[in-house]
Amino acid sequence: MAAPSGNQYEIRHGEQLAVIAEVGAGLQSYLVGERRILDGYGPEERCTGARGHSMIPWPNRIRGGKYTWAGKEFQLDLSEPEKLGAIHGLTRWAPWRYLEGRAHSAAFGYVLHACPGWDWVLDCRLQYTLGADGLAVCTTVTNRSGTACSYATGAHPYLSVSTPRIDTAACRVPGAVYLPVGGAGIPTGRRLVDGTPYDLREPQSLGDRHIDVAYTQLRRDVDGRARVRLVHGEGPAVTLWVGDAYPYVEIFTGDTLPEADRRRTGLGVEPMTCAPDAFNSREGLITLEPGRTHQARWGIDPECEEGMT
Repeated sequence: MAAPSGNQYEIRHGEQLAVIAEVGAGLQSYLVGERRILDGYGPEERCTGARGHSMIPWPNRIRGGKYTWAGKEFQLDLSEPEKLGAIHGLTRWAPWRYLEGRAHSAAFGYVLHACPGWDWVLDCRLQYTLGADGLAVCTTVTNRSGTACSYATGAHPYLSVSTPRIDTAACRVPGAVYLPVGGAGIPTGRRLVDGTPYDLREPQSLGDRHIDVAYTQLRRDVDGRARVRLVHGEGPAVTLWVGDAYPYVEIFTGDTLPEADRRRTGLGVEPMTCAPDAFNSREGLITLEPGRTHQARWGIDPECEEGMT
């Protein structure tokens, strides 16, 4: 019997184990020993809530599924009909090809061809690698079309610190600005986090905060990476880092997930190269010229010593 998410591929390094699914080349699970690093999904389950999916050629939402590029109007399928929008790109439900790998790494490929609302051809590659510092993910996309296209990418893992709910966990998000949204999840402006429940620049208990917004103006460490950290009590923390290709991070506490038993069981931390609805606002949007390649890196540090090497 075929698994809902297709074939599953394991990579290992010491006690680390990551599983990547054929469908969407999605990050299905990540363990260090018996410790869950992600609130993912099992081999016999269909992915829900975009858990572990990568998002190409846009992350988050496009208002009404409509946008204009080079003077032409486009209409995408409304993949989020309840909000009358298009969400999380065009590659997350596609079967990706396993390209190559070793015990600790695996690469997957998919060619996104033209389809309703999208006129271009993108050659997409996702590389997952486990090492002494945890998991690294590299997204590489080349425009194989004869004209430039609008482009962005993102990812949608849910971090876990092995608590039934994230309410008792503390989180740090190094963003000085957040993008408030309306009922359709589309930004209505930009605001400083100062004095708001969205100010997580110092570790704060999540409590009953309902968060589903993008952060930007990220404070970066000396290595150029910005880090979101989740921890519970004195237990081990989990840190998601983004390279400089990602100026935005969406934080999602999961309150609106359709599966009631999966709400607030993990913290969505979504690296994004652009703001939500960037195909319309142009905020962070990339113009990918013919033959040009864009590359972006993010990763997860389980912050533990034992078993990492």
